[in-house]
Amino acid sequence: MNINARFRTRPLSALALTAVTMAATAVIAPRASADVPAVTKVGNSVEVRCAAFTYHRDSDWYFPAGTPRGLVWLQHGFSRANDQLTDLANRYAAAGFVVFAPTLPSADLFGCTVSNLGNNTAFLDNVTDLFGKSADPNDKLGRSFTDAKNRAGRPDLALPQKLLFAGHSAGGEAVAYAANRLRTTYPAAFARLSGLILLDPVNSFIGLNMAKALNALAPTPLPMLAVSSPPYSANGNASGTVELTTDVHRPFLGVRLTSGSHCDAEGATTDRLCTVLNGTPQAPNVSALQTFATRWAIDFADGTHTASHYPGGTYYESLRTAGSIQTLSGT
Repeated sequence: MNINARFRTRPLSALALTAVTMAATAVIAPRASADVPAVTKVGNSVEVRCAAFTYHRDSDWYFPAGTPRGLVWLQHGFSRANDQLTDLANRYAAAGFVVFAPTLPSADLFGCTVSNLGNNTAFLDNVTDLFGKSADPNDKLGRSFTDAKNRAGRPDLALPQKLLFAGHSAGGEAVAYAANRLRTTYPAAFARLSGLILLDPVNSFIGLNMAKALNALAPTPLPMLAVSSPPYSANGNASGTVELTTDVHRPFLGVRLTSGSHCDAEGATTDRLCTVLNGTPQAPNVSALQTFATRWAIDFADGTHTASHYPGGTYYESLRTAGSIQTLSGT
């Protein structure tokens, strides 16, 4: 596919338009996940370069009770923040991962944004730099982790070097871009990247960040799976999912929740900004998303294949035959 021949301009989704025009919105108070093993959450900041400046961005760290199996970068989407992904972050941590969830800007004079509103690639290069240099405890991510682990009472814990990137909405495009940037700039770190999980991914309003990234990653053995909702305005008519299934020619690329909402990834810690226009997540869909997202992450990190959670398996087929999910595959 000639990705250079395409240039997209899209109308703002209802969610994005509301985020830009509303100065204040009533929110639903976050609720903790009550049925997951003990997880320790610590909030601090991480340094990210933006043009000639250094931003100190809000970051949440989640620590599992035992020895971690890897590090998950969990990235929110446009007009959102890390707090909205607390429910899913808890699930990843309960599955044995250290989770790093930063808040990245949705608007910035210098283009340092999670979604491409002009040209955010220099900023995303700087975000990628966090992971490219994660083996250095004295670099930016290492310093943030050291502060967080000490606050969490885990001073002897080392930052896991096995990486997994997961992104929701525009965060899906950001993590895909970063994965490809690792491939081209930090090959040793890319070798430690075990997979991508895209949660109802959305292409930016302009540009080709996701297309370029997925086309470049497609020939690699990097696992890439998505959990998506049906096409509608909130997810740009499933623009990120269409990009994935167009660019990556593999027989299995994840699932679509047939009655899903764009807010499903946020689960119990979503808010009214998401739900009023995009629908309140249904418990069965949230459960399915969290189950697939965490099980696939475990398989990616451990090099296993839990057959029940893929086509032909018992859990997967129970949802498919009930009409709850559809299989995503490359075209």
